[in-house]
Amino acid sequence: MKIRLVAIDLDGTLLNSAKEITATTATIIRAAREVAAVRVVLATARPPRTVLPFYSLLGLDTPMINYNGALVHEPHTGRIILHRPMEAKVARSIASMARKKFPKVLVSAEVLDNCYTDRVEDTWHSETTSLTRQPYTVAPMSKWLNQPITRLLLLGRKKWLTDIHHAVKTRMPGQTAMARSEDSTLQIMHPSVGKGAALRTVASEMGLTAEQVMAIGDNANDAGMLQWARIGVAMGNASAQARRAADYVTDANDADGAAKAIAKLIVGPAAEKKQKA
Repeated sequence: MKIRLVAIDLDGTLLNSAKEITATTATIIRAAREVAAVRVVLATARPPRTVLPFYSLLGLDTPMINYNGALVHEPHTGRIILHRPMEAKVARSIASMARKKFPKVLVSAEVLDNCYTDRVEDTWHSETTSLTRQPYTVAPMSKWLNQPITRLLLLGRKKWLTDIHHAVKTRMPGQTAMARSEDSTLQIMHPSVGKGAALRTVASEMGLTAEQVMAIGDNANDAGMLQWARIGVAMGNASAQARRAADYVTDANDADGAAKAIAKLIVGPAAEKKQKA
């Protein structure tokens, strides 16, 4: 069956090391939409407001997948298609345990596109958090860990987060989904959250099956959607887990790898078919 939907991760995939979409990549994505009638969906760990500039640059009108799939929404209408927050008591328990073990760990939370924290520092930087981009609310944790949380985010040293990750898995089995896309970041969400599940929801909204979907990613949090899609593409800079989940490996993000995969697997065949017709 013809590929009708391409889901693309952002950091390490669509974006180069300068956190930009190159002109080459933008041109190929435009060709995929115009020549092959493919719809493009951005699937990322980032919050919505840090994705909107790229969404607008590409001229998209599709749903957006944020927080590794905890939120699926339509930016142009505001409609929420899927929202799976974690229970407040679970988030509070994890935050309390993390701070008890490592008092300097940064704790923040997102509720939809609103960010909360009790302390802001420049020590830890992450593309997946809103703390480097205002607005955010700074208040005691008791003031914002009293509601369902879209995502709990911990930032700190790699060893701290590794220990916290292990403790959460041991003490709270099956109560969370966790992702480590960066050494200084631990993302914690509802146990059913994943890019694969979110992509299934988006495809269903569009009346499509897995056989009509291609997914492109570079990290462990992309593995679910790479496995689910008919064609899973791992970047040349991808992690071992992403590579194992993929059907095809393209060039690295600094060599327009995502664009090259789309050009080879979608735009080229579509253009050839039109020429024959």
